[in-house]
Order: sequence, then structure tokens, then C-alpha cells
Amino acid sequence: MDIATRVYNHKWKIDPIIRSLIDTDFYKLLMCQSVFRNKPDTQVAFSLINRSIKVPLADLIDEGELREQLDHIRTLTLSRGESTWLRGNTFYGKRQMFRPDFMEWFEGLRLPPYHLERRGDQYELTFEGSWPEVMLWEIPALAVLMELRSRAVLNRLDRFELQVLYARAMTKVWEKIERLRQIDGLSIADFGTRRRHSFLWQDWCVQAMSEGLGGKFAGTSNCKIAMRRELEAIGTNAHELPMVYSALAEDDAALAQAPYDVLQDWSDEHEGNLRIILPDTYGTKGFLDNAPDWLNQWTGIRIDSGDPATAAEIAINWWHERGEDLSQKRVIFSDGLDVEKIAELHAKFSGRVNVSFGWGTLLTNDFRGLVPDQGLAPFSLVCKAVSANGRPTVKLSDNPEKALGPRDEIERYKRVFGLGKQKRMRVIV
Repeated sequence: MDIATRVYNHKWKIDPIIRSLIDTDFYKLLMCQSVFRNKPDTQVAFSLINRSIKVPLADLIDEGELREQLDHIRTLTLSRGESTWLRGNTFYGKRQMFRPDFMEWFEGLRLPPYHLERRGDQYELTFEGSWPEVMLWEIPALAVLMELRSRAVLNRLDRFELQVLYARAMTKVWEKIERLRQIDGLSIADFGTRRRHSFLWQDWCVQAMSEGLGGKFAGTSNCKIAMRRELEAIGTNAHELPMVYSALAEDDAALAQAPYDVLQDWSDEHEGNLRIILPDTYGTKGFLDNAPDWLNQWTGIRIDSGDPATAAEIAINWWHERGEDLSQKRVIFSDGLDVEKIAELHAKFSGRVNVSFGWGTLLTNDFRGLVPDQGLAPFSLVCKAVSANGRPTVKLSDNPEKALGPRDEIERYKRVFGLGKQKRMRVIV
């Protein structure tokens, strides 16, 4: 694939960014099935949040072009081949991961309407409706905005400039892969869909990882690429589930229990390597200190905010105090990773527990230093559930820079979950 020529041709004709409903992360489909089974009538709102306010998306991206891309997504339905892959493939060692009733619903789905307004130099983009439908907007909406921003910057370059740019970017990725090759026992997956440079670039990066790392490359979170390249689809669950369950809680006692109710529902459906705890929604230490005994037996923990080494030590101590065999436990690091941090964390924790990495933005969107004025540098853009049945959602995180929700509700959640003083850390991506 000549990526530079394809990018150059974007100047002359519309090129849909999202061409498939399974151009999304695997965990979204797993969570969607859980929501479809347990909370199908919940009404939610999702909203775009640009944490990097210095990136003026509304100045960079034409509103008409953004609407064209979003409107195109609403025309998509599952193809026969995609449905067959989801129905018949083996995921995490399990056949028929997706139930027939869920698949019948998904095969008939078209994504619901969106609401788009310009607010100064940013866009306000929201989605409202039933939870199983609305949640599937998150990943494609982010991918569209990230790629339109890339196209806006690249539109200033001529064909040879683009060819040199991508040659340098490919070299940069390959040099990272060569450094990762040296790490014995490495297990790493692509988690880069939501803030990728483009679909073509993510696909190229996944192929490079697969060839360059061989068995050390565990797979990709992107369902479309996993299907196309015959790779493992990787993913479990995310903050969205406890955020919405917590918003639905009727009182403080129910709120304190909500994050565990999420995992109880999850355990009714999944086992083995899909039983991964994401404990940081309302603070990792408090979550583990108050966790029911049955959670000790889960396979592992994913670390997605705060200082990763500190969170890993908390998890290891928690398992150790409860008499668990650490050789059977897994810690998955997935926040702001690049080669240096991956190597550092692997050296520190490999041999104590099983260690894995979900490598995101700095795999699929690291063009830092490759164009003047850092115009392609990655930035932090999210699309989060902001309300459920009319009640606001809250996320506290292990890094207060990632906290979301109304101030009074944030304070209430801190009280309920016993969250004390936190260390602020710069959000990389």
C-alpha cells in the first residue's frame, strides 16, 4: 500500500474514514453484549472531550467534512463476512463468544443520530439514546476526528513531502520494534484504534509489529484489522461500565457496590483471560481494599492511570495478602506507553507476575518531530459517557487530571470511595 499516494488523493475526493462497524475495539463489542444482556433500556449520553484544548479542532477540521464522515458511519451495517467472523470465530479460546440474540440485534443496527455544534475553536459532539446503540459511536467518532485532523495538516504537503514523511515515520516505528525485540518474554498488543493517525497507518503498524515481533505480538484491539490480518482480537472491559452502573445507583451504599456489580455481571458471561479487573475508575487502592473475595481469583488487572509501577505494586500486594499464586496472575499496562516505559516496566515486574502491554497512541500516532510546528503530535481526545438515565456520570481515576463529572458529584464520589489526596500527572495521550 502506497500510503503517501492515498493521503495525497484525499485532496481530490471524499475517502470515508470508517468503512465498517467492526472498525472498532474488541472490548466495545464485548461490553456491548454485556450491556445488551443486563442494561438494554438504560438511556445514556456520550460527549466528545478534548483534554488538549490548545489543539483547535474546529479551526482545523471543516464542519461539512466532519458531518459527511459521521453521516457515512450511520449508513453502515455488518457485512455477511463480518457477521460470520463474529459468530464463528474463536476468541480467547471460546467459540460463539457472541450470543445469537446479540448478533441478530447487531446485524440490524444502524448507529443513532448525533448532535454537532461549534463552540469557539472546539466542536461539541454528543450522542444520546439507548446504551447498547450509543456506546458504539465512541471509537469511530474519535477515529474520524483524529484522522481529519491529520488530513488537515497533511493537506499542506506535496506528494514527495508526504513520501518522505511516511518513510521517516515507518523508520521510527521499525526502530521501536527493533528495540522491543530485545526484551525476552515480551507480550504486547496494539491498542491504538481510538487515537490513531489513520486506519491505513494503524493497519501498517500492526503488520510491522506482527512481522517484527513474531510471537511477542499478541494481537490487535481493532476487530477489522484482526479479521483482515488473521490475528487475535484483544480486549476486555473499560471504565464506561462502572461509570454508568454507578450513575444508576439510588444511594451511597448502592454507589459503593456498583463497581463490583459490574464485574459480577461480567463474570456470569466470561472466564479465563477475559476476567481482567480495571480498578482505577474510583481509585485502585480503595477498590482492591474493599473488593469481595471472589475477585481475588480473577486472572489479572489492567493499569490505565496514575503511576503504573505504584499501581502494579498495589495489585501484587493485594494478591499476596490473599494467598494467591502470583505466577498465575497477569498485569496489563496500557496508559501512555512508549518503548522506554515498556522496557522499564517489563524489567521491574517480569518474573514476579505475568506482564503484558497494550500499546496505543505512541504506536499508531507518533509523528512527533516529523513535521514543522509539531502539527501532527498526538493529543488527548476522549468520548465518554456523561449521563445515564438523566444522572451525571463520574470518573475519578488514579490521576486527577483524568477526572470527569460535575464538581459536586466528584466530591461525593471521593467521599463514598474514600479517595484521599492524589498526585497529579501530565496526561500524555
